[in-house]
Amino acid sequence: MQYLFRDTPDFQAKLQQMLKRDAFSNDIEAAAAVIIDDVRDRGDAAVCEYAAKFDHAQLTPAQFLVTEEEIAAASAQVAAEDKAAIDMAVAHIQDFYSHTLPKDWHYSPRPGVVLGEQFHPLDRVGCYIPGGTAPLVSTVCHTVAIAKTAGVEEIIVCTPPCGEKGIHPALLYACKAAGATAVYRLGGVYAVAAMAYGTATIPKVEKICGPGNAYVAAAKRRLYGTVALDLVAGPSEVLVLSDGTVDSAYVAADVLSQAEHGSGREQAVLVATNRKYLEETGAEILRQAALLKRQECVQKVLDKGVFLIEAKDLDEAAEIASLYAPEHLELQVADPEALAPKITAAGAIFLGAYTPEPVGDYIAGPSHVLPTGGTARFFNGLTGDAFFRRTSLVHYDREALLKEQPAIARLTAAEGLDAHGMSAAIRK
Repeated sequence: MQYLFRDTPDFQAKLQQMLKRDAFSNDIEAAAAVIIDDVRDRGDAAVCEYAAKFDHAQLTPAQFLVTEEEIAAASAQVAAEDKAAIDMAVAHIQDFYSHTLPKDWHYSPRPGVVLGEQFHPLDRVGCYIPGGTAPLVSTVCHTVAIAKTAGVEEIIVCTPPCGEKGIHPALLYACKAAGATAVYRLGGVYAVAAMAYGTATIPKVEKICGPGNAYVAAAKRRLYGTVALDLVAGPSEVLVLSDGTVDSAYVAADVLSQAEHGSGREQAVLVATNRKYLEETGAEILRQAALLKRQECVQKVLDKGVFLIEAKDLDEAAEIASLYAPEHLELQVADPEALAPKITAAGAIFLGAYTPEPVGDYIAGPSHVLPTGGTARFFNGLTGDAFFRRTSLVHYDREALLKEQPAIARLTAAEGLDAHGMSAAIRK
């Protein structure tokens, strides 16, 4: 855990170093590339080998798919209260995205010209659900349920088999409840590659969505263009911005909320306008951390990824937060609505003392698949329109074309593309 007080020697230099984090590693990308190329070339045979190597699961291609009977049997093991919580999350997510889906539209900007757009859902998408250190039931809801709401017909889930333990029953129940049409017990880079290229057993998808570890993020980057992507989401992060008016115990808990994911590359940042409050919260972070179950995971992040930063005022705090562009940003301040417009980059913003980041992870509605590593400056979180094809519509009548033919002729001549020009000029 590192403190950056304003009177710290080289405060600005250390702050810039923290902001300049690099989410990607050449070594990780090179390792992912080897696996991707192997799956592309050898298909199911390579998938079997990597399932054994990385997930300690001895599988034949016939065992990749989780059967309906297995899903039903697993669902029967899930407590009624857990099912109700999953159903609630799915319902909230579907309700939110039902209000965001694109609609066909058109207008006439000039006489004789009609322009517009039409939208069609993708046919088949793949949702990657991490499961190596924790069964991310919530991620099923925050990917599959959105695709289902968008009208995607085939929604494939890949999630790690976790050796002899198999897939967590609640995760399988969530797949069914959210609308998955097929679930494969495959994980990591080899699963992403299999969905991107297709194999004899696993159908090729049009788009892959969902978060993952650094290797999955590297795989998605490499596969961009072979398949469409939602975004490249790596290790999780949270930035909490506080003016000292919210209980430090609340804020400490929020700082720790992303530290238990397990990769050790997660980050948690507290930016506060009060030095004494920073010190109090730092002590509370250590006290709460000692009570958590996933001690080894949390300690890795405490050692390298927790920063407590002093800002002179809320304006500077907002500037730091926007430069950091966090995946999750909490505004734990007296008037969060007034501060929110000053934030120019963040995956999601959580406003007020009673809106901790986990409400977004689980139950609120907007997807928790969000940009990380500062990429919120140019990526958005997963949205409903991500599962649509957008097609522009253009219609001219004769008079409209004749009126604009001279401009087309000038532009095609400037480019030296006479066939383009002739296509317009030949029409009388």
